[in-house]
Amino acid sequence: MKQQIIVSGVGGQGVVFATRLLAHAAMESGHPVLTSENHGMAMRGGTIISHVKIGAFHSPLIRQGHADLGLFLNRENLGIHGGMMKETGTLFVNTPFPGAYRHCDATGLARGAGAVVAANLVLLGFAVRTGGFFCTAGQLEEVIQRISPPKQLELNLKGFRLGLEAQRSS
Repeated sequence: MKQQIIVSGVGGQGVVFATRLLAHAAMESGHPVLTSENHGMAMRGGTIISHVKIGAFHSPLIRQGHADLGLFLNRENLGIHGGMMKETGTLFVNTPFPGAYRHCDATGLARGAGAVVAANLVLLGFAVRTGGFFCTAGQLEEVIQRISPPKQLELNLKGFRLGLEAQRSS
């Protein structure tokens, strides 16, 4: 199993936490995993990207045009990080607007449930439901239960489950 995943967003959207979840799920499934994060001005709402490589790789960075899966927590980042995707890659985008990607209004769903800070987990739940990931929704939910800060656990589970139940689009 080899899979290259990028997680793109802006500071404060939970890119790093989503990356940790994917890395833990890979390790617990017995897969080698490498991650890398580029924070830049993330503390001030700037762009952030994480690279997650599952399988036998030698470098943690994903080259342009090689990502199998992309989680875009911010639609505007498609112009910045969209080139990381391979032509046959699958994009999951947090937006109510259709496009050449699978979309879910993760922020809207999270806000409606009183859990706006869990939009990252809504999108992750929506994406993993497709079955194109190296792990199952059940494995990710177990990881969420183990690594979430106690104060955030119920909120994180709620967000993830919202994504699992979200209507398919694109």
